[in-house]
Amino acid sequence: MTTTDGLLFNPNTYDPQEFDSETRRLLRATIDWFEGQGKKRILDADLAAAWPADFVEFVKREKLFATFLTPSEFADGNSDKRWDAARNAALSEILGFYGLTYWYTEQVTILGLGPVWQSENKDAKLKAADDLEAGEVMAFGLSERDHGADVYNTDMVLEPASEEDRENGILYRATGEKYYIGNGNVASMVSVFGRRGDVEGSDAYVFFAADSRHENYHLIDNVVHMQIYVSTFRLENYPVRAEDILHEGVEAFAAALNTVNIGKFNLCTCSIGMVEHAFYEAITHAQNRILYGNPVTDFAHVRTSFVDSYSRLVAMKLFSQRSVDYLRNASLEDRRYLLFNPVTKAKVTMEGENIVRTLHDVVAAKGYEKNTMFREVAQLIGALPRLEGTVHVNVGLVLKFMPQYMLNPRAYEAIPTSTDAADDVFFWNQGPTRGAAKVQFADWAPAYEAAVDIPNVAVFYEQAKAFRDLLLTAAPDAEQQKDLDFLLNVGHLFTLIVYGQLILEQAGLTGLDADIVDQIFDFQVRDFNTYAVALHGKPTATTAQQDWALAAIRKPVPDAERFLRVWERVRAHDGAYEMAP
Repeated sequence: MTTTDGLLFNPNTYDPQEFDSETRRLLRATIDWFEGQGKKRILDADLAAAWPADFVEFVKREKLFATFLTPSEFADGNSDKRWDAARNAALSEILGFYGLTYWYTEQVTILGLGPVWQSENKDAKLKAADDLEAGEVMAFGLSERDHGADVYNTDMVLEPASEEDRENGILYRATGEKYYIGNGNVASMVSVFGRRGDVEGSDAYVFFAADSRHENYHLIDNVVHMQIYVSTFRLENYPVRAEDILHEGVEAFAAALNTVNIGKFNLCTCSIGMVEHAFYEAITHAQNRILYGNPVTDFAHVRTSFVDSYSRLVAMKLFSQRSVDYLRNASLEDRRYLLFNPVTKAKVTMEGENIVRTLHDVVAAKGYEKNTMFREVAQLIGALPRLEGTVHVNVGLVLKFMPQYMLNPRAYEAIPTSTDAADDVFFWNQGPTRGAAKVQFADWAPAYEAAVDIPNVAVFYEQAKAFRDLLLTAAPDAEQQKDLDFLLNVGHLFTLIVYGQLILEQAGLTGLDADIVDQIFDFQVRDFNTYAVALHGKPTATTAQQDWALAAIRKPVPDAERFLRVWERVRAHDGAYEMAP
């Protein structure tokens, strides 16, 4: 057994004892199903862009989505059914490990269910529970070709039904197109966002459930050439009955945003799974590739790439695992998840893309070979930072929380590790979407102060305090607050501090070795330097801000022995996992 056991997902040894027996069985069954398919079959299906009907059949047979995505209120007495963010995150990582298409099929099912489970429409909820039990998948009909995911605008129009229609229980006829809608080819329930044609303003918004099998639902095309089916469809005089209406007015608007809050978190765990598989292939290839008589990994720059990639990957996992705790303990009185959620979406997925790029520089041409999972990961990893709002959109959202987080803490009870078998009902009652700028946080400094004996944590903590000083002495002025290019750079600096806090919390809770923490904060210091230099170079940066940027730059504390110890952890992954052929 090596000291790396347990830090990365390994299908050969995976047994999450923190979960109940049925959860462990289903996670294991999912792994075994993929391993039974074999690497060649999965990669061939990706190359052929084949719809994953066999996976959907597995989901149906094992009642996987029914068990993981049905709130206990609609479980019909099945004690294993619940919406549990901890085990959902574990499943998301596993699905990502074997391929984006499998994760995506679940992801858009989650999004499609969001407006349903948030609604007061019990008939729709019962239908969703029955459909999940029957193995159906769902879809989220929000975005449009002309408007993207702009919830303020929609050309899906519901006109009042005729008198004859009303006699038959039809309230509206919906007409319009939706674009970039995952699972839109087969979804039994498509949560469609539209507006009434006879009402103005926010009162006009409507979320309703449509069925892709209805004759007035016209499937037009798959807008991507991939295994996933990202549809464009058109409703033409689609009959909308009372039992189909999920939300109306401002509640429909809120349901759209709160659904994205639920769904966007899963992008980080998918990214983690994808990168883990690529990492196993990369280290096994490089360690056994002989160049000029020596393994490729004897080159100093290659070892540096692997140590950096490994520490970044572990950091992704630490932050994401701790974020689950905040999500599961959220309430109307504790809405800190509203910050940690976009950080997981933007920062973690961006890190995943960076790691794969670094590893690709090592494996080079090997990363294009059709018989490698690396090829698939390299091709698709960039999708995750760009789904459920771009990095820019989510960093812009993060900025709303910066003043309260950095300068105005309040006391909270400590958030425990939350892997218990509980139903996360707050997801379906998140309350109003406004008020992000008023959300307060516990003081971020204690997490750093508890670990200042680790050299690079101490250095980064100096930078974090310097950033607080920037906000107090040379904060963005009124004009700079209109300059999104400038503000996004400030947002990235702020995000690093939030990222570091939860990494340290999780490292403390799990007793993570100080070598790994030190190596993580080595890159945290370097990343802070990068954004500080970028801020210095912004055209609108003031002299005071430029002076601050240069003064905030620090050199990470080098430690050759620590580096070698972490490298040995990395090298231990050579041959540790190879997917069944």
